Amino acid sequence: MANSDRADDGTPRLGQQLCFAVYQASHAFNRAYRPILAALGLTYPQYLVMLGLWEDDGPTVKALGERLMLDSGTLTPLLKRLEGTGLIRRERDAQDERQLRIRLTEKGEAMRAEGRGVQAAIGCALGPTAQGAEQLREQLARVRDALLAASRDA
Repeated sequence: MANSDRADDGTPRLGQQLCFAVYQASHAFNRAYRPILAALGLTYPQYLVMLGLWEDDGPTVKALGERLMLDSGTLTPLLKRLEGTGLIRRERDAQDERQLRIRLTEKGEAMRAEGRGVQAAIGCALGPTAQGAEQLREQLARVRDALLAASRDA
């Protein structure tokens, strides 16, 4: 019965659920990132914002939220905290005053060099499993896309 994905009464087993494996992996990643990012003064969601800005400085709040899959109620407080630390600035778009653009400050740009070390530290934490990380990331992207498509169709 150990290999079955259902208990004797037909109830799905927790350990056999893909969603639970992803949930556990997410928590493990957060635990691994926490001390690394604490040295930078960032939380994991703030780090994601900074990664997005290091890649493409100056997006609108809406575009950044869509990219990170964060709603404005979650993203706005993150941005305010990052602005308070002097890493970013929020400014009105010159062509459309209704849009807010997010830009790195000099301090935020300077942090890019430190940010490069984060991925290396996580690679070390993953050890030999880091070799399959790219393939896993691609598989998870396909799972994400399928789930998003199914939710749009529902």
